[in-house]
Amino acid sequence: MMKELLQTVFSTAYLPPIGYLASMLESKKIFIENDEHYTKQTYRNRCLIYTANGSFPLSIPVVRVNGNHTKIRDIEISYFENWQQHHWRSIVSAYNQSPFFLYYMDDLEVFYKRKFKFLLDFNMQLTEHVLDCLDLNQKITLTEKYIENNDLLYLDMRNQFSPKKKNTDILFPEYVQVFGEKHGFIPNLSIIDLLFNEGPNALGYLEALNVRTCY
Repeated sequence: MMKELLQTVFSTAYLPPIGYLASMLESKKIFIENDEHYTKQTYRNRCLIYTANGSFPLSIPVVRVNGNHTKIRDIEISYFENWQQHHWRSIVSAYNQSPFFLYYMDDLEVFYKRKFKFLLDFNMQLTEHVLDCLDLNQKITLTEKYIENNDLLYLDMRNQFSPKKKNTDILFPEYVQVFGEKHGFIPNLSIIDLLFNEGPNALGYLEALNVRTCY
């Protein structure tokens, strides 16, 4: 049984954390903010995976065409360095021993071979792919204008999930992770950590999280 349905606005995110996806599941309509100014060192262009050395960030290099005033919709992806190859190799190294990596691998690898111009487009299509992997048919809509912080028509989740924020109010039940015996359980990593380790059970895990009650 799905939880209470809500209309929610999120920031864009690169392979977002588990809590982010759990919150999406509880939303009647999902909006991605299209008109905010880009913020550095957030999940907008980075994700956290579990490697042999513990939690490890993967960051997409970007070009802020208008400096600090660049809108998220105008943020371009930089290909000066081959970050796609680096990210994919890191993902393979981290998860090639996970139970469901081979099942999801081929479709995910496509995103590391195709070059997108804009970060927002890349994130949108990748997130939609993740929702497909979870057997969810929820539609993501871009906002037509900036949603003000006090807009009561939306539940604002744009800044609830951050690499700097541990979300300690959310209880993330443990599941088996590839390097768990070495470093222990690490909660709220990228959704691919849950998918590769839990496969079809990932949806049930997300549905069981009590995300809304923490905000």
